[in-house]
Amino acid sequence: MNVRRIDDYTYIVDKEEGMNVPGIVYSSEELFKSIDDGSLRQVINVAKLPGIVKASYAMPDIHLGYGFPIGGVAAFDANSGIISPGGVGYDINCGVALVSTGIKFEEFKPKVREVTDDLFNEVPSGLTSRKGLKVSSSDLNEILRSGLKWAYEHDLATREDMDHTEDGGSIENTGNNVSKAAQQRGISQIGTLGAGNHFLEVQRVSQIFDNETAKKFGIEMDEVTVMVHTGSRGLGHQVATDYIRMLRESDYAIKTSDPELISVPAESVLGEKYLDAMRSAANFAFVNRQIAIHRIREVFEKHFDARPRLVYSLAHNIAKEELHMVDGERMKLIVHRKGATRAFPAGKASPPFEDTGHPVLIPGSMGTASYVLVGLPDNLEKSFGTTCHGSGRVLSRNQAVKKYAGIVEKELEQRNVYARPATKHVLYEEAPESYKNVDDVVDAVYGARLAKPVVKMIPISVVKG
Repeated sequence: MNVRRIDDYTYIVDKEEGMNVPGIVYSSEELFKSIDDGSLRQVINVAKLPGIVKASYAMPDIHLGYGFPIGGVAAFDANSGIISPGGVGYDINCGVALVSTGIKFEEFKPKVREVTDDLFNEVPSGLTSRKGLKVSSSDLNEILRSGLKWAYEHDLATREDMDHTEDGGSIENTGNNVSKAAQQRGISQIGTLGAGNHFLEVQRVSQIFDNETAKKFGIEMDEVTVMVHTGSRGLGHQVATDYIRMLRESDYAIKTSDPELISVPAESVLGEKYLDAMRSAANFAFVNRQIAIHRIREVFEKHFDARPRLVYSLAHNIAKEELHMVDGERMKLIVHRKGATRAFPAGKASPPFEDTGHPVLIPGSMGTASYVLVGLPDNLEKSFGTTCHGSGRVLSRNQAVKKYAGIVEKELEQRNVYARPATKHVLYEEAPESYKNVDDVVDAVYGARLAKPVVKMIPISVVKG
């Protein structure tokens, strides 16, 4: 492959045989050194898919994924292009929510352990489904169809919550294309974190870069915030499993040199069924995070005179129909964001963020900082209004366990971070040093003119699955 650096934060992967478009990687020189050839090869493979427009993009947090690299973005003509489950992933609408509590750190400090222990108990983590919200089959069907509308009707979400959730937390679909197996896997997991890199983190606002935007987002200096990272759990995983199997058995599937990139025309019957099921799983994930938010509120109201409010809840594994300018023409595209966050700037964002742009939530690794950013106008041309979704792994989970087992607990104690993991093993898997430096990633995002930092938060305590 031929890769050229064209400015301080942009690399071009030149077209080779079979590529319909070039690859573009947004990264600093230092971060680019950590990108493995496998991830770059995935950028190239995505560029070979039919109907792709402009480029196959990768964000500064790029690392190896299933089919698409994690941190990968690609858009396809909605009429002549494809839909690829590998461009969405198994954890459909895995995403992040941020809650502002209105409580200052000094007030919270004496209760760190007590509150975190309550959060650990009320927002279940790990592979089990203990204390997931109990719902009926008819409730689940409505969740799949209507997302947060169901939560609002059951007093588990407010109108403000819906306004502060991507797509209002409700993406239109029939709800008829999710298998019974997927429904059975998900029905006991609503309001849960799951395992792996999913977490609930209590944070302290340590720096504000843009006072005006932070104020509009409702975030204050030295305030305690809570960030939640979880997705569609077993339901979304089963949806992906079901449709990847169906694509492999279909005569209409489009196969490439990478079997993980199997796809189907978006306007085909199977393509439309997958999109419908993916939207159902996305609604499930919006509700899953919302129930966690509801329980966070209950815990904080138990300990403080406070009413935590949702700053934003967003998706970073999803495919969406959007209108974008391509070569001077307004086109309807299906934008795949795999481990990448929508970051529409002011003027493109939906109410109540039309004057600021959507909040962009970038979690760091356990024990390091997290950020709130906002999209910049240039990103509409550069990345279809997209930025990174986190800091990005540099070590596999097995490598992290071998290197950091028995060390992480002391390291977190030294950083004054109280951890409540479902198992010690997950602490080792998620050791902070197994990820890229989030400060460097955010600097690269800003340098590439994709998004600018608004607020920085540092961890106080963390609940891990």
